Amino acid sequence: MPPLGAHMSIAGGLEKAIYRGKETGCQVIQLFTRDNTRWKVKKLSCQEIEAFLGAAQETGVRAVATHDSYLINLASSRPEIREKSFKALADEMERTKLLKVPYLVMHPGSHLGEGESRGIKRVAQALEELYEETRAYAVTILLETTAGQGTQIGYRLEQIAGILEACAAKENLGLCIDTCHMFAAGYDFSTVEKYSKLIKTIEDTVGLERLKLVHVNDSKRGLGSRVDRHEAIGKGQIGLKPFTFFLTDPRFQEIPFILETPKGVDENGLDMDLVNLATLKKLANGE
Repeated sequence: MPPLGAHMSIAGGLEKAIYRGKETGCQVIQLFTRDNTRWKVKKLSCQEIEAFLGAAQETGVRAVATHDSYLINLASSRPEIREKSFKALADEMERTKLLKVPYLVMHPGSHLGEGESRGIKRVAQALEELYEETRAYAVTILLETTAGQGTQIGYRLEQIAGILEACAAKENLGLCIDTCHMFAAGYDFSTVEKYSKLIKTIEDTVGLERLKLVHVNDSKRGLGSRVDRHEAIGKGQIGLKPFTFFLTDPRFQEIPFILETPKGVDENGLDMDLVNLATLKKLANGE
């Protein structure tokens, strides 16, 4: 069974994400390291870092990924946004390193009408420059597949492959797939045959060795809708069976699976992360 977990809130302090993960039964977690609605934030204090690392050691819960701010857009046609995005992503890398988290997940961005090829080139160039300036940061950036809303790039695996091919620092980059996003982008994995075709596509474009993280989410909207709306596992348009293909694939047993499903409680008052994790465990065990 792959390591299972969820994205956890940092409300009240970064270490709270670790403790919330423990309470929910997570083996692994993903978190924001900062307010993702603001460009400028305070540097991490020694106390914050020590509290976070102490919580991880105490609980045994591994923080495997941070997620960058939704404000960041390296593909933007606006120079001032690209500059702010570059600085913010460098800060995210530093924070991720200080917290000893191996991966930083980022959305490739939106080209805002200037065309996908231009957006891909801008992202690749920015990432190359970023790694030139931050060689000491032992952090791997994971490019996340997107649903393709608006002018997003990254909704086709070929686009992510294009970023990798154009970036000399490609050895520092990996892939994060999101099941909701891929489904919304038109990738069908509803049967064993279609799942196998998807995995072959990943292998032929980006390379399976670059797949480091799976965001495991159902989708409120249909196949190819290009709309990013996450749903509880088995409660959306994907259904239960397709998740079994991912969870039981022997190639992915060491890759963390992270829930980004809606928070809250179910009709019985149970925490939805608990419910979704229990569902994933049953599917992984063939139940």
